[in-house]
Amino acid sequence: MFNVRDLLTLSMIPGIGPNRLRTLVSHFKSPSAVLHAPTRDLIKVSGFDKKLALSVIRHRDGQGGHLGEKFADEQLAKLNKVGGSIITYWDSEYPPLLKKIYDPPPYLFVLGSFEADDQFAIALVGTRNPSDYGKVIAEKLTVGLASVGITIVSGFARGIDTTVHLAALKTGGRTLAVLGSGIDVIYPPENTRLVDGIIEQGAIASEYPMGTQPDAVNFPRRNRIISGLSWGTVIVETSIQGGAMITANSALDQNREVFAVPGNITERRAGGPNKLIQDGQAKLIETVEDILAELNPRLRPPLGQHTSEAKLAEIPLTDGENAIYRVLSDKPLHIDALAGQSSLPTSDALVHLLNLEFKGLVKQLPGKVFARL
Repeated sequence: MFNVRDLLTLSMIPGIGPNRLRTLVSHFKSPSAVLHAPTRDLIKVSGFDKKLALSVIRHRDGQGGHLGEKFADEQLAKLNKVGGSIITYWDSEYPPLLKKIYDPPPYLFVLGSFEADDQFAIALVGTRNPSDYGKVIAEKLTVGLASVGITIVSGFARGIDTTVHLAALKTGGRTLAVLGSGIDVIYPPENTRLVDGIIEQGAIASEYPMGTQPDAVNFPRRNRIISGLSWGTVIVETSIQGGAMITANSALDQNREVFAVPGNITERRAGGPNKLIQDGQAKLIETVEDILAELNPRLRPPLGQHTSEAKLAEIPLTDGENAIYRVLSDKPLHIDALAGQSSLPTSDALVHLLNLEFKGLVKQLPGKVFARL
């Protein structure tokens, strides 16, 4: 049986960081087995020599073991008080995209819940002091992504992050907030108003123990989780030295896509996105469609390969999408024919077709040819 208390106890052993903790538990199949493993078995684990194995045993069997158990009990009590849970690397609920990064956290403290469709996620991050332009663009991108079923990930900070979470909630979409503190330490305090909404429509998560304060050193490591939960990361206004650039670099290290919103070259907070674009590390984006086109089909929400009329009635369509969908059939049609028959400009028709594609209603064939699913 997988015992979370034992996992927390193990995490307090000196020399057992997140990577070794994952290695140990994966090798022995449970944290309880690690706590009872003899030296001869510990030294068989990759990366463990006799010295480290003996250190683990001395700590777990001595006073250190009692301290670890006390820590675990205190953490679980605090977690229960706020109605949270722990999701471990070995649980089916653990985000599959996060599991694929180099150093996934062995466990996450969570308020709310992760859902299967959260694998279709995009992160939007940026400065704590955005311009009006930055806030407008961040909100516009968030609304567009959330409206087609994409989960929005951000870091719960002031500025762009807060704008993004608010926009996702107002759109009725899902959003995941990754904290640089314990989940019982809400920072910034004014974002307490967002907590209930995010729990209802997503999750607040942290790898940091309950009670951890939002120290500056926590946030760079937190950023790898933001990008790790997402297929791509969008950078909206940040200086070259800004924290959002750490998230961008984490995404690049994880082989995930990076997108950047270009800004005024005289603005310091545009320096980060502009440099990413200039260096060829990020794709310049102006619209939601730029993001979706790049990531198709990885971001296609799981709405099924075939849609009945009853199912269609449950999916909200704009007037433009309706105009295009009425023209479509099982027989493939070229974009020029679709635009002509729907009386829409070709550029508008392409936008509506892309939205229909991500709603699971349309498929695109080679040569700008489209058909109903």
